[in-house]
Amino acid sequence: MEISGNLPHAEYRRFESLREYETVIDSMIPQTQRVIRIFDKNLSRAYNSPQRFEALRQFLLASRANRLVVVLHETATVRRDCPRMLELLSLFTHAMSIRQTLGAAKLIYDPFVIFDASHYVHRFHYDHMRAAQGSNDVDGAQVLLDRFTEIAEASAPALSANVSGL
Repeated sequence: MEISGNLPHAEYRRFESLREYETVIDSMIPQTQRVIRIFDKNLSRAYNSPQRFEALRQFLLASRANRLVVVLHETATVRRDCPRMLELLSLFTHAMSIRQTLGAAKLIYDPFVIFDASHYVHRFHYDHMRAAQGSNDVDGAQVLLDRFTEIAEASAPALSANVSGL
């Protein structure tokens, strides 16, 4: 008998829609208790929507222990297209970071978001919309957590809450 670390009612499902991918992210934010980890090539414009901004703000306000960690290949889109994410960064400097990948980490092509340590959404390539959602899937989330740790270690702080160049 194989022992699994999964919680009861673990679920895994695949889908192929950008709208569904963004909807899954929006639905998982309010359920998250401690940490949201985002890895992507860049942030979509959905991260600048008033609804996602408010959901992330409420998540960060819920506890001083809550964390939002973002690692991106490209951060220019955050500066250009996501002023609400920059506002979150300025409001929650103690709880949020945006990092940029370095070196070989730039070759990683499958974006994912991990909610706590048991829920996730995972795209198989940033150029395609094939994706999967895991709920109560501790084993699947652990694989992504390990990858996220490696990616974060191969990154550097990219954006800060301070305005520079004045």
